[in-house]
Amino acid sequence: MEMSEQNMPLHQIEWPRNLFITGIDTDAGKSYATGWLANIIKETGGNVITMKFVQTGNNGYSEDIEVHRKIMGIEPTSADKLLITAPQIFSYPCSPDLAARLDGREINLDLIAEATKELSRQYETVLIEGAGGLMVPLKGEYLTIDYIKDHELPTVLVTNGRLGSINHTLLALYALKHYNIKVFAIIYNTYFDKDKIIAEDTRKYIRGYINENFKDTLYLEM
Repeated sequence: MEMSEQNMPLHQIEWPRNLFITGIDTDAGKSYATGWLANIIKETGGNVITMKFVQTGNNGYSEDIEVHRKIMGIEPTSADKLLITAPQIFSYPCSPDLAARLDGREINLDLIAEATKELSRQYETVLIEGAGGLMVPLKGEYLTIDYIKDHELPTVLVTNGRLGSINHTLLALYALKHYNIKVFAIIYNTYFDKDKIIAEDTRKYIRGYINENFKDTLYLEM
């Protein structure tokens, strides 16, 4: 893909220093979208790395980071091997809040922020993949969207053409707007376009909604 929805060549886009990648639900395709976007930035001359701010369902490694590197076409980096790109890993595949409790540990949000800062010293752009959607609990009532807000992270929302996606997308956009978080881009994931009638209507509706209500937000199709 060479052009954005606004017909701006991708190599001319000024990517934020740090960019948070979230989805309309757990299986929206965030990991693939994160790797895909990193690859675009890399191929258009950018110096980019990805991180998984909380990985659940693994021990001692991040399967999502492995997905990113495969899509980017690169070997694991030294930061990957030192787990700087995956600073918090828990064994059970669930919300970070529950996973930390099940492992008998406390999630360290400061460690995540420090890892991002460390990566920002080495790379021009850091893509931070979330865990699940915006309202996923990180620590009690402290949610993913609270972390995004507190760290002033412009956000990419990954959506798709499954039945119900319009509702989930608009709710996510409403939440981001309510929290005064910049929606840098929408990535429409075409992988789930199983019902062509629903998918085409969903794509058209979301694109129109973005153009009308989030005029500075990029619309990209993966």
